[in-house]
Amino acid sequence: MRTSVKRVAAIHDLSGFGRSSLSLVIPILSIMGVQACAVPTAILSTHTGDFEGYSFHDFTDHLEGYINHWHQLGIDFDCIYSGFLGSPRQIDIISKMIDDFSGDNTLIVVDPVMGDGGELYSTMCSQMVAKMKTLIEKADIITPNITEAAYLLGEKYEEDLSEAQIKDWLIRLADMGPSTVIITSIPDTQNDKNICTVAYDKKMKRFWKVSTYRIPAHFPGTGDTFTSVIVGSILQGDNLPMALDRGVQFVAEAMRVSYGYDYPKREGILIEKVLGNLKMPFLVSGYEEL
Repeated sequence: MRTSVKRVAAIHDLSGFGRSSLSLVIPILSIMGVQACAVPTAILSTHTGDFEGYSFHDFTDHLEGYINHWHQLGIDFDCIYSGFLGSPRQIDIISKMIDDFSGDNTLIVVDPVMGDGGELYSTMCSQMVAKMKTLIEKADIITPNITEAAYLLGEKYEEDLSEAQIKDWLIRLADMGPSTVIITSIPDTQNDKNICTVAYDKKMKRFWKVSTYRIPAHFPGTGDTFTSVIVGSILQGDNLPMALDRGVQFVAEAMRVSYGYDYPKREGILIEKVLGNLKMPFLVSGYEEL
């Protein structure tokens, strides 16, 4: 059942307030000309970053019926893109979905959302890490931050990774299954005012890097924003360094714009102020070969 636009199964949680997960994924993919079909893994009143007393409804018991209906309808996807998964059972369900819906040309993207700042999120545990390792085996592209990369590899978290260590981590993650590995939130050893994102293309055996100025603020949802732009770019036909450049520069731009406004940063980046920029011609300028 093909349509005139690319179609993505977007597997993420949904927060009613605060810009994260599906509230970012859907508008970003839509403005990039891609249909986003939501698979909610949980429904929350707010996202979990810095909000207390939020309402949380686990959607696990409904996922199989939800997905099976799509299968009965014969719906297919150009991409299956997973983000926050809340339990080992959810990972098993999404793993089966990938098996059932994947064709020869289906792009599988896994953002292994598990932690940040060297620590796992409160909803994560060692069993989730082990299960996530099995899920990334099925992926074409994975986008862990440096914390998640360390947990997937069983390595000690450290920010000051050398170029040789970064390349080693990228190769080892690629050896676990994915053909493309992107690690975000790495301090730039060449400029302590910058933060960088690095990528490895296993087929071409090439490494890429994009650096940007580090904004002194934390905004929830930047990882969801970045990976969504990567998905949209690849489906538009961009190559890896172009998509990497576009994703990093868009997130950096969104953070710079948001940082200038006086509002609670826990609400996330002001996506409404910058979303239209994704429709503008993009000038490739920031990537370099590592």
